[in-house]
Amino acid sequence: MGNQSNNQMKIRYNILSAMVYIIGIVLILQLFNLQIVNGETYREESNTRLTRESTLKAARGNIVDQSGNKLATTTTGIALELYKSKVDIETLNQTLLKITQVLEQNGDTYIDDLPIQVEPYQFTISDEKAKTWKQENKIDQNKTAEECFAILKEKYEITNENIQEARKIMTLRYSINKAGYSNTKAVEIASNISEQSLAQFSEQSAEFAGINLTVTPIRTYPSSTLASHILGYVSKISPNELKGNEDTYNANDIIGKTGIEYIFEPYLKGTDGIKQIDMDVNGTVTGEYVSKEAVAGCDVALTIDANLQQVTENALKTSIESIGQKEQVAITGGSAVVMNVKTGEVLALASYPDFDPNDFATSISTEKWNYYTSEETSEYARNHPFVNRAISSASSPGSTYKMVTAIAGLETGAVTKTERINDVGIYRFSSDYNPKCWMYQSYGRGHGYLNVTGAIIHSCNYFFYEVGNRVGIENLAKYTRALGLGKKTGIELLGEKAGYVASPDTSKALGQTWNGGDVLSAAIGQGNNSFTPIQMAKYTSILANGGQNIDVTILKSVIDANGNEVPKEELETFLKGRLGLEEDNSEKVTFHKENLDAVLEGMKGVTTEAGGTATSIFRNFNIEVGGKTGSAQTGQVDGNGKKITNAWFVGFAPFDSPEIAIAIMIENGQHGSNAATPARDIIAEYFGMNANKITEDMTAVPSIQINR
Repeated sequence: MGNQSNNQMKIRYNILSAMVYIIGIVLILQLFNLQIVNGETYREESNTRLTRESTLKAARGNIVDQSGNKLATTTTGIALELYKSKVDIETLNQTLLKITQVLEQNGDTYIDDLPIQVEPYQFTISDEKAKTWKQENKIDQNKTAEECFAILKEKYEITNENIQEARKIMTLRYSINKAGYSNTKAVEIASNISEQSLAQFSEQSAEFAGINLTVTPIRTYPSSTLASHILGYVSKISPNELKGNEDTYNANDIIGKTGIEYIFEPYLKGTDGIKQIDMDVNGTVTGEYVSKEAVAGCDVALTIDANLQQVTENALKTSIESIGQKEQVAITGGSAVVMNVKTGEVLALASYPDFDPNDFATSISTEKWNYYTSEETSEYARNHPFVNRAISSASSPGSTYKMVTAIAGLETGAVTKTERINDVGIYRFSSDYNPKCWMYQSYGRGHGYLNVTGAIIHSCNYFFYEVGNRVGIENLAKYTRALGLGKKTGIELLGEKAGYVASPDTSKALGQTWNGGDVLSAAIGQGNNSFTPIQMAKYTSILANGGQNIDVTILKSVIDANGNEVPKEELETFLKGRLGLEEDNSEKVTFHKENLDAVLEGMKGVTTEAGGTATSIFRNFNIEVGGKTGSAQTGQVDGNGKKITNAWFVGFAPFDSPEIAIAIMIENGQHGSNAATPARDIIAEYFGMNANKITEDMTAVPSIQINR
C-alpha cells in the first residue's frame, strides 16, 4: 500500500509539473505575442486608453477705453477638437467629411488652410507663396493647382469622386497633419460652433471617432468695426510664429496680429491651464477634470473715448461719401486723429475704410479673406482696409504746414509780426522759376499786403514763398522737426511711419536733385515734406499748448489678473523694445509766446473771418476754433481723370483755452474745407453738443481753390 501511495503522489506531482510547464510556455508565448509580434498594435490600444492632456485656454485680457467700456473682450464658445483614434484611413476620411457637413449645415466655419480651390482649380495665395508652399510640401514647382490637388488626394487616400467633398476631407487632413495631431495631442477643427452642431455631435458622438467638445474662450469685439485699426485683430498662430515659442503657445492658439492685440500680446495672452481627458479605445471621451486652472490675461486700458471714437469714425465716413458724390471723384480713404493738447493722449483715431476684427477671431472664410485682400476681385480690397492711415500713410500736408514756415520766420527774425509783404501774384524767384499764388491762378491778382496773421487766414502762397526763401531750408527743416514733424511720435501701435522733411539730404536719400527753388515748395507744405495725421495732430497740439513738446500715447494702463497695475517703468522698457523706438536726438527749440500768438490768431481767423478758408464750416458754431485747411497736389489723376488733391484740416478748441487738437486727411478730397467738415461734428461731440443736429443744420460748403 505504501509503494502504491507513493507512486500516485509521484504521478500527481508529474502531472502538476507538466501543467505548470505548459502554463509557463503559454505565458511566455503570450508575452512574446504582446511585446514582439503585436507589440505596436497593443501599445497603440494602450495609448488610446491613457488619460490625455488638453489645454485649458486662458481668456485674453480685455481692451477698454478710458471709461472702462469694453472694446475687445472674451466670451465662451464650444470648440471641436480631434484626437487620433484607432480607425482606418477610409473611416477617418468619411468621418471628417461628415464633420464638415454638420458644421456647414448649421452655418459654422472650420479650419481651412489649404491654399487650393477647386472648380476652377487655382491657388488662393500669390505665386511667390505658392512656390514656398510647394517646397514645404515636397511638390515639384512646375505642378499646377489641379496637379497639386491630385497629389494630395492620393497622399491622403481620398476615394471620393465628388471634387467638393474631396476638398473638404483634404483641407482637414492637411490641417491636422500639419498641426501634428496624435493620440495625446488634439487639433482644433472649429472654434465656436453653434448649439445645433453641439447637439448633433453630442447625440451622435459614436459616429465621430476622436472628437472632443470643449468650452473655449472666443475673442469678441462688441462694437464690430469700432476702433478696428487701434485694436487690430487676432488669428490662428502661424508655423513661423510658433517656431521657437512652443513653451508658450501651441498650434491651436490665436495670437495678436496687428494693433494693440499685437503690441500687448505678451500681457493680453494669459497663462493656459491643463484639463485631463479620459478616452476609450474607440475615441469616445469617458471623463475629464481640470488639473491646472487657467489665468486670464491683463486688461489694457486705452486713452480713447469710445463715444468720441464712434462720432469721429462716422463723421469721417459720411464726409468721404459726400465729397465723392459732390466732387465726382474717387476717394480711396482718409483718417482723423483727436488729441489732448496738454498730455498727448489720443482720444480718437480713425482710419477709413475699416474692417471687422470679429471676422478673424475664429476662422475667417476664404470669401471674406478675399473681400479684404484680393485687389483683383474686390473694390474694397483696392482701398487697403488694413492700412492704419493715421499712422502709416505719410503725405504732403499742403497749406496746413504754413504755420511751420511762419514760426521759423518769426523765431529767426526773417520776418516780424507786423511786417506786411505785398503779394503781387507772381513770385519772381529766378529766370526759369516764378511760381504763382493760388489767388493769381484763380482771379488774376494777388492778395496785396499781408502780415503773418493775415497770410495764414488767407493762405497766401506768395507770403510764404518769401518767408521760406528768407529763412532757408536748414532753418525750415529745423523748426519742422521741433514741431514734431518728420519723425515717429512713438504711439503704441505697429507700423508708424516717420515720413520726410524736405531738405537737400532728403532729396539725396531719395535719389533726387535738390534745386534752389525747392525751398519755395517746401515752405507751402509741398515738395518732399511728407507727414502722417498723427504727427500733424501733435504739431497742432504743440502750437496750441504754448510750444510745449508732448509724448503721444494711446495707453492709459495695464492691469493684471489680480487687479494690480503694471509699473510704468516696466511698460516703457517693454514698449521701447517692442516698437524699436530710438532716442530723439533732434535739437530742442523754445518758442516765444508773442510769435505763437500771432500764428494762433491767424488760425482763429481761418474759422471766423471773412475770407477764412474754413469760415463757412464753423459759422454760428458755439465753440471758437483755431484751424487751417490745406490742399496738397499729388501730381496724379484718379479713375475719373481728375487731378488727385488730398484735403487736410488741422485745428484746436476752444481757442482761448485749448483742450483738443484735430488732424484730418481725406485722400483726393480736393479742397481743404472738405476735411474741415467732419471736424465740426467731432468738436461738438467732445464738448457735449448735439452733433447730429449740427450736421443737419450745415449748409452746403462752397468749393475752395487748391493750396489753401
